[in-house]
Amino acid sequence: MRKITEKIFASKYWWVTMLLTLFAVNYLASIVHTRFDLTKEKRYTLSRTTKDLLGGLDETAQIDVFLKGEFPTKFRKLTNSVEEFLVLLKESKSSKLQYRFIAPDDETFEGTGITWGDSLRKLGATPINLKAQVKTGESSSYAYPFAIVKYKNRQELVTLFSVPPLFSESAESPEKVINSAEALLEYTFAKALDRLVGDSKPMIAYSIGNGEPQLGREIVNGAPVFRDGRTADLEYSIRQNYELFTFNLNKQAGIPDTFKVLLIVKPTLQFSEDEKLKIDQYVMRGGKVLLFIDNLIAEQDSLRFDKETIAYDRNLNLTDQLFKYGVRINTDLIMDLQCDFMPFVIGGSADKPQFEFLKWNYYPLFESKGNHSINKNTGLVSGRFVNSIDTIAAEGIKKTPLLSTSSNSRIISTPALISINENRNVPEDIKFGKKDIPVAYLLEGKFTSIFRNRLSQSQLDTLKASGVAFINKAENESKIIVVADGDIVLNDISPKDGPLPMGMNYYTAGTQYEYQFANRNFLLNCLEYMASKSGIIETRNKDIVLRLLDSQKVKEQKTTWQFINIALPVLLVIFFGWVYQQVRKRKYAA
Repeated sequence: MRKITEKIFASKYWWVTMLLTLFAVNYLASIVHTRFDLTKEKRYTLSRTTKDLLGGLDETAQIDVFLKGEFPTKFRKLTNSVEEFLVLLKESKSSKLQYRFIAPDDETFEGTGITWGDSLRKLGATPINLKAQVKTGESSSYAYPFAIVKYKNRQELVTLFSVPPLFSESAESPEKVINSAEALLEYTFAKALDRLVGDSKPMIAYSIGNGEPQLGREIVNGAPVFRDGRTADLEYSIRQNYELFTFNLNKQAGIPDTFKVLLIVKPTLQFSEDEKLKIDQYVMRGGKVLLFIDNLIAEQDSLRFDKETIAYDRNLNLTDQLFKYGVRINTDLIMDLQCDFMPFVIGGSADKPQFEFLKWNYYPLFESKGNHSINKNTGLVSGRFVNSIDTIAAEGIKKTPLLSTSSNSRIISTPALISINENRNVPEDIKFGKKDIPVAYLLEGKFTSIFRNRLSQSQLDTLKASGVAFINKAENESKIIVVADGDIVLNDISPKDGPLPMGMNYYTAGTQYEYQFANRNFLLNCLEYMASKSGIIETRNKDIVLRLLDSQKVKEQKTTWQFINIALPVLLVIFFGWVYQQVRKRKYAA
């Protein structure tokens, strides 16, 4: 090898050989590319589910990202991470994936006079306001942390980042929030691709017949009107990804297995034993049930008109069934110092009252501990007049808490008087000594029927008539999610603007306290875990460790590290140059 090298450099045209070698190396590098992910959390490695999705593309998928522009350093980090991830996707399926970055307020849509920003707003993509350092000084700028994935004349809007509520005691630093958004990049894009590639949507049954809020619209005086505007966002959000049907437990003989999930939202009327049997046997056959239950009668409307209300048991007749499955929704109320705001009259006159926004402890903001793919990087979820949940021993059932209170909460027993006047006095913090009170649980396993050894003859006859055999214990694993608040998935209604987004407080809308909490994401994550491909939601479990520098050490050692990084390399070059010159002088002086 050494002789060959000597011959090459001794040749008259050695430089031609070097050029050809460099050209060959570069050409091979352009067609043969590999990388080694040496990060502990494997942030540059795609899951098998994502790779399979990319492998199943038979036409080109176009990804438009609206993060082009001058942003603050912390937000620019998110832009760079999105680009790095899209490069990773393209390397996995370069022939069927294209992406581009667009400045939404400067570039027009497909050659028209309409900007991309206007189009995004019509799709419900609201920009966030940033303070960006630009050449002319500090000014306000808007960022659209969204992307649109297009495939086969269909498109999906992807949210890349959500602004956290600044008034929350548990509000994370901007670095942690952006870090969480980066960890969810694979999940958000994989979920969008899965929806676009899939030919059919899973079927969801929305239970009616027990006083649940109604879905849909009806024609009144020639105009469409919501049957119950509180379900507007719920219905819209679910229909984006699933086939949604109403299902009357009173009238139907049984719940068909074609439904992936039975959704029960804020029932107000008692369940009969026959209805409970239908739910029970659906679970025994492996069906999944998602319940949002208000165990107490306590409504904000009563406070609006009467200034006070009494919370008491709704008596839904579900306690024994849930008890058998492994949980109990208590007839109590949770109060939390970490909570949403309400306007209260603090002065003025009867004609011109003076309002101030104060925290309303009956509107707790629940933290997700990130202990499951459902609540990973979800954010705060708002509740209203919420009950606590206890777990009960149930053989073979795994119980996972999904939502819980902050470290400053309390429980009050009922019946209880709730009064607007409570907020006239500052809450006594010493009473808020409980923490992590669970309000939502995931139950998984092979459930045992509540009707085991207690089925009546008439119920047996009903099952036989419908051609279904009674099942004492499930042979297949199932999932049940129980949430002790029916309002979590309902939206407020503005007299001016109509139904608001889920998780937004009507009273704070349009004020400095306006914020859309993560209620919608929590609902969709629950449904996705129960009804969709398990591999997709498992990508939410990816963690990216945030390795921040010690700010105190940075301040103390700033000059030292500036010298090491800037001055030292220059001095080393000068030193080695001087040494080289001395060696040459001695060599040629002889």
